[in-house]
Amino acid sequence: MTAPLTLHWFLPTSGDSRGLVGAGQGVPKDVTSGLAETLGPGRGEGSVRELFRPPTIDYLAEVARTAERLGFTGVLTPTGTFCEDAWLTTAALVRETTRLRFLVAFRPGVVNPVLAAQMAATYQRISDGRLMLNVVTGGEPVEQARFGDTAPKDERYARTDEFLEVVRGTWGQAPFDFDGTHYRAEGALVSGGIDPLPPIYFGGSSAAAGPVAARHADVYLTWGEPPEQVAEKVAWIRGLAAEQGRTLRFGLRVHTLSRDTSEEAWRHAQWLLDGVDPATVEAAQAAQARSESTGQQRMNALRRAGTAYSSARELEVSPGLWSGVGLVRGGAGTSLVGSHEEVADLIEAYHRVGIDELVLSGYPHVEEASWFAEGVMPHLRRRGLLDDLPEPARASA
Repeated sequence: MTAPLTLHWFLPTSGDSRGLVGAGQGVPKDVTSGLAETLGPGRGEGSVRELFRPPTIDYLAEVARTAERLGFTGVLTPTGTFCEDAWLTTAALVRETTRLRFLVAFRPGVVNPVLAAQMAATYQRISDGRLMLNVVTGGEPVEQARFGDTAPKDERYARTDEFLEVVRGTWGQAPFDFDGTHYRAEGALVSGGIDPLPPIYFGGSSAAAGPVAARHADVYLTWGEPPEQVAEKVAWIRGLAAEQGRTLRFGLRVHTLSRDTSEEAWRHAQWLLDGVDPATVEAAQAAQARSESTGQQRMNALRRAGTAYSSARELEVSPGLWSGVGLVRGGAGTSLVGSHEEVADLIEAYHRVGIDELVLSGYPHVEEASWFAEGVMPHLRRRGLLDDLPEPARASA
C-alpha cells in the first residue's frame, strides 16, 4: 500500500482576492495586479480593487486558522520583494495556531548559513517544532540584485550546495568547521541544539539544481506540469538521489479550483479570466519571457499554443490542468480545475507517478481551502490516499 498524501495550503502574503492576484517570480511591481498601489479595473463584473484583501496579520491569521481547522498539515509562505517577510510573518502566526506547520521560503544567498541554522533552532523552540524550510536559490537576476546578489545562476546553486552543507553541519556536527568557495565557518554551533530537525524542501529544474536537491533535500518540489512531465522529473531526481545513497519525497506546488460539478468549476475559471486586464497579461508575459529560471520557462512553454486568452478552456494544457493563473503570476502558474471527483482523479494520477505532498492554493484562500477540504479531501480519503482528519487543534489558553 502506498503512503498517504500530505497536504499543505498557502499564505498569500502579497495579498488575496476573489480574482487572480499577480506577483510571484519574475513579475515586476509595475505589472503586478495584486498590489494595492498597482490595482486597476478588470474586464469582468466588479473591479480588482474592490476585491483585493491586503495581507494584514489578522487576515493571514484567518487563512492559517482555516487551513489548520480543515486538516492541512502546513502552509507555504513565499519569499520576494512584493510579499511580507516569511520568517517574521509566520513567527507572528505561531501563537494564532496550535498544530499547523510553517513552510518558510527564504533565499540562502542573502543570509549567513550559521545564522540561518540559529534562526531555525530558535523557531523550533518557540513553535514547538513546527518549522519546515523551503530553500529558494532564485532564478531572477533583477530580483536577486535588489538584495545585493549578482552571482550567475550556476554559481548560485553551487553556493546553495555549500550553504546547506554548513546548515546541516551546524545542526548535527557542532562545533562544525567548513572552508569552501562561498562560505567559511569555524566552530559553528547552535546553542541548545535543534529538535526536531526541520525538513528541507527544495525546487529547481535546471541541470545545476538537480545534484543539489539530491544531496540535501528531504522533499523535492516541482510546479504543476502535466503528470507525464512530472513523472520524468521525479525519475531524474530520484536517480540522482540514489547515486548519493539517499531517498527523497516529492511534492507538487499547484493551485486548485474545484466545485460540485465540472461545469461550475470551468465557469468560475472563465470568470477569473474575464476579470484580468489584457494589458496586465501582456506585461506579465513579457516579464516572464525574460526569466532565466528553467522552471519558469517550462511554465511559459505550457501556454505557447494560446492566442487571445479569451477562453478558459484554451488554457487547459492537460486534462484538468489550467494555466490561466500563470498569465499574471510568476512561478507556480497552473491550477487543478474540475469537479471535486475530477480533481481527486488528477491528484491520484500525480500520486501514481511519485508525488507524496501537495502545496495548494486558490483565490481567495479562505474560501478555496474550504471547497477543497470539503469537496476533494473526502474522495482522497475514500481512496486511501489521505489519512483521517488530525485531532482537533487544542483550544487556545
